[in-house]
Amino acid sequence: VQLVESGGGLVQAGGSLRLSCAASGSTRSIINAMGWYRQAPGKQRELVATITSGGSANYADSVKGRFTISRDNAKNTVYLQMNSLKPEDTAVYYCNADIFSLQKEFLYNYWGQGTQVTVSS
Repeated sequence: VQLVESGGGLVQAGGSLRLSCAASGSTRSIINAMGWYRQAPGKQRELVATITSGGSANYADSVKGRFTISRDNAKNTVYLQMNSLKPEDTAVYYCNADIFSLQKEFLYNYWGQGTQVTVSS
């Protein structure tokens, strides 16, 4: 299973970006919770938002009201719509997913490779 992210880039403060993360190679698996984390230079990785397979979302206080997480279960894809971006949102954003292997009957946790988001002031 691989998580492939896209959509990062450079944007001015107040602008918007949309991140996407597609899970591939999961034909004999069930994708449970998916989410986005971020890591700024010199800081620990932190949770941004998560979403269950049923669509229940959870957000970090710092992004509530500005970011929206969603998913398309048919496409095994999770999205992060980021509006009203601030310079402090600058970080590498990582996709994360809990995927249950039907073959091995085991729940694995996967990370994407990360995508850079830079917000200029």
